[in-house]
Amino acid sequence: VLFSRAVGSPLVMDPNSICRKTKRLAGKQAELCQTEPEIVSEVVKGAKLGVRECQFQLRFRRWNCTSHNKYFGKVLQQDIRETAFVYAITSAGVTHTVTQACSMGELLQCGCEAKRSRAPPLPTARPGTDGSKWEWGGCGDDVEFGYEKSKQFMDAKRKKGKSDIRTLIDLHNNEAGRLAVKNYMRTECKCHGLSGSCTLRTCWKKMPHFREVGDRLLERFNGASQVMGGNDGKTLIPVGQNIKPPDKQDLIYSAESPDFCLPNRKTGSLGTRGRMCNSTAMDISGCDLLCCDRGYRDETVVFEENCLCRFHWCCVVQCKQCSVRKELSLCL
Repeated sequence: VLFSRAVGSPLVMDPNSICRKTKRLAGKQAELCQTEPEIVSEVVKGAKLGVRECQFQLRFRRWNCTSHNKYFGKVLQQDIRETAFVYAITSAGVTHTVTQACSMGELLQCGCEAKRSRAPPLPTARPGTDGSKWEWGGCGDDVEFGYEKSKQFMDAKRKKGKSDIRTLIDLHNNEAGRLAVKNYMRTECKCHGLSGSCTLRTCWKKMPHFREVGDRLLERFNGASQVMGGNDGKTLIPVGQNIKPPDKQDLIYSAESPDFCLPNRKTGSLGTRGRMCNSTAMDISGCDLLCCDRGYRDETVVFEENCLCRFHWCCVVQCKQCSVRKELSLCL
């Protein structure tokens, strides 16, 4: 399903449904569907990875990134902070998944990062401080390829004349998501030498774990900048006095978020009634904030879970079923 707002954001979909709608797709997307369907499959996996991470990162908030189709689409039609996070995390997910598929040898178009494309390591830039020699090798992640494919699909241009403030904001947040992967590559090394003496190290570049990407983008979500359009229709200006312009890694939005306390089809709010909350917490997961001061009720839930599991040679794990009682606080 492609939401009408976001042709370039395959948030909840499967490859077949996207590519059947190529007439509605922008040039680059239609081209990818026809020439590189296996890349589109990875794009879909990446978008879904992004939505799952969104649900984890926003799990204690009034809007918890629920992907209930009708409501999700309504949220994406607004230029709010939550929409900025969805765009960034899904663009990051696509970058991450396509790059990973390259490293795993699952795509013909790419593989490990070509070592010849990188300058040799400088003497001062060695990962080890013990004077051991090192060189690039191993299978480095070709994040440039994943970055480009994410850019092609997620940033596909809308119809001519639609380069409005909303589009500029979406494109900015897409880029912020990709940079949360690309700018935080880490160096991993393996030692070689007699008895692990580490006289030579082979080093390669790896992407950050996706949870780390989600954590970083959540920080950007918390510090997101409100902007408005400049008179020329091509620039974005921070709202408020003496506010520094957001950089490429910051998330931006133009409208204040609804409070998401009560169900509202127009804003995509499901409300928070029945949500689990923490009655002792004072932060966003606490019942006061999550339940919008409506109060909460305590409920005892009994559920079955595996326990006393034993491994039997070879190769069976047998568990018993235990009843577990749990005290829950639920929003009224």
